[in-house]
Amino acid sequence: MKVGILFSGGKDSTYAAYLAKQAGHRIKCLITVVSMNKESYMFHTPSIGKVKKQALVMEKQLLVKKTKGVKEEELEDLEDVIKDAIDKFGIEGIVTGALRSEYQAFRIQKICDKLNISCINPLWKKNQVTLLRELIQNRFEVIITGVGAYPLDKSWLGRRIDWKFINEVKDLEKKCGINPAGEGGEFETFVLKCPLFKRQLRLVGKKIKGSKNSWSMEVEVKECGR
Repeated sequence: MKVGILFSGGKDSTYAAYLAKQAGHRIKCLITVVSMNKESYMFHTPSIGKVKKQALVMEKQLLVKKTKGVKEEELEDLEDVIKDAIDKFGIEGIVTGALRSEYQAFRIQKICDKLNISCINPLWKKNQVTLLRELIQNRFEVIITGVGAYPLDKSWLGRRIDWKFINEVKDLEKKCGINPAGEGGEFETFVLKCPLFKRQLRLVGKKIKGSKNSWSMEVEVKECGR
């Protein structure tokens, strides 16, 4: 099936794209919605502008749509850009990185039903620790670009998801009830390397802002060797 990937540049959408390709789907484009609302109910925001770099190293076409991020109204903007993907690339389905959010999954499914295309959710209800392990096993290099819950703080920004990270978030799940894959908004991520990338990205700069337990990091990245 020809598909478009709802793509934020984070671990979930990128890994969902990888699994879709492994399942035999043909990735025709990446679809990114850039929200002006940092508290968007639907869309990832830290370092979202760097998806262009990821699309380049994936050698995939990228469709970008801006939205004011008004709750529910932002879905109209999502529908519009999916229509563009259907018209330009003939996609027959949308791949999402939805893991447990009923809010996101229901609304995307509703748009797909309206447009008569499939909605594919490769990560749906996957165990969160299993997801993190699979990222490492499949050679994904992922960094933390945002945190939004105690006890995560500024020191977590820029950390790689590795075996030590997994052990720490498992402990925090037991002690504090956080979602180990950040599904409750505890943290956001950015992918520097994975099997879908023809060339690896490297971190060359960062700008951190925030306070208390809400911090974000805008990254600067370049292709390795450039």
